[in-house]
Amino acid sequence: MKTETQTVMLAMEDIAILRLPEVLFRTGLSRATLYGLIAKEEFPHPISISARSVGWIEGEIIEWLKERIAIHRKS
Repeated sequence: MKTETQTVMLAMEDIAILRLPEVLFRTGLSRATLYGLIAKEEFPHPISISARSVGWIEGEIIEWLKERIAIHRKS
């Protein structure tokens, strides 16, 4: 049986932080469009990874892409 610590550690193994160029590449968005969507609360916010660096949680970006695909397929 796994302890709570082991479960948290296993979950953390699946987390990746993407930097801006990778987010732009994966989404096909421009930098201006990306930040515009963030301002309108329509795209995941980045997280601080150091004093002068931010990144996006890969899983949140994947979910956003899946939502966009689902919206497109419904119309």
